[in-house]
Amino acid sequence: MLGFLPFILFALPAGVWVDRLRRRPILIAGDLARAVLLVSIPLLWAFGALRMWQLLVLQFAIGIFTVFFDVAYQSYLPSLVDRGELIDGNSKLQLTVSVAQVAGPSASGGLIATITAPYAIVLDAASFVISALFMLRIRKPETVPARAEGEPKPKMWPEVKEGLRWVVGHRWLRPIAASTGSSNFFTMISFSIALLYFTRSLHLSAVEVGVVFGLGSLGSIAGALAANRMQRTIGVGRTIVVAMMLASMAMLAYPLAPRAFPLPVLIAGQAVFGFGGVAYNIAQVSLRQAITPERLQGRMNAAMRWIVWGTIPLGTVAGGSIATAYGLRAALWVGAIGSLFTFLPVALTSVRSIGELPEPVTEPATADA
Repeated sequence: MLGFLPFILFALPAGVWVDRLRRRPILIAGDLARAVLLVSIPLLWAFGALRMWQLLVLQFAIGIFTVFFDVAYQSYLPSLVDRGELIDGNSKLQLTVSVAQVAGPSASGGLIATITAPYAIVLDAASFVISALFMLRIRKPETVPARAEGEPKPKMWPEVKEGLRWVVGHRWLRPIAASTGSSNFFTMISFSIALLYFTRSLHLSAVEVGVVFGLGSLGSIAGALAANRMQRTIGVGRTIVVAMMLASMAMLAYPLAPRAFPLPVLIAGQAVFGFGGVAYNIAQVSLRQAITPERLQGRMNAAMRWIVWGTIPLGTVAGGSIATAYGLRAALWVGAIGSLFTFLPVALTSVRSIGELPEPVTEPATADA
């Protein structure tokens, strides 16, 4: 919960700063700051000073820098590639994420057994440094919106409201936000207690849990590779709808997995969820970037993150509360049944009829406006 709470508290002002400043320095600073925070965990442990409250504070602080990084990187891509390459660019980004989701859980068990958990976090910190080094190699110049001479510095709140109005008032962005936000809420009800269910109810070992997430994440790689072809074949809108339907139905695998031999069902459910979730994200993020004016990219992404990731901490708390009151399996059923309806906002609106990525909005010049 503390990892995602910063998206509720800081996403909207982060969008304003991302639109005002160059985005690459924000990305680099976000990576290096998270590396420093992560390194403090093994240092505190080595001196015998590590406490649970420190981990909670660190998780919240890391979440703050994650907010700025995520808002900035989605806003940065449209300035790096042409509009026609957005889907391909987002597919490549999602592909690297998917590969990491396979490699990370698969490697973590061995690392923890070999060098212990605190020192395994050192490698996590090193990955953020490597990310920053890669971004230092980006040479494409950025342009910062210039203010006219004598024009007063814009205030934060009016710019925040402009980004929110753009998302909430747009006929396509509004249902996408509703679908994604509700999906995140119900899936987090399940994910928040899934590990407890795997170990306490299904009696899976640490290796078996790693197999579920590692092999299941292969679906994410398949989704990243298939997203381009899906959108060319059935259109952007139908890809969004079909992908969300797949991800929604996959959540049934958790409560339906047989206790005697749950691995095949869990792996299949995780794979289908990964395929649908990644294909959906590639399609809807590309659409958002294509239809939003450059000057609003940061605030649009921030407003979307505020809405759709703001439901995640609510879902985690709800999952824990339902599981405490009624049991782990009951919480999984609530998450799975609720997820079944999350595709409706995009399926019942004009989003489903979008063929190719539309042209971006052309805004009037200042004098004409």
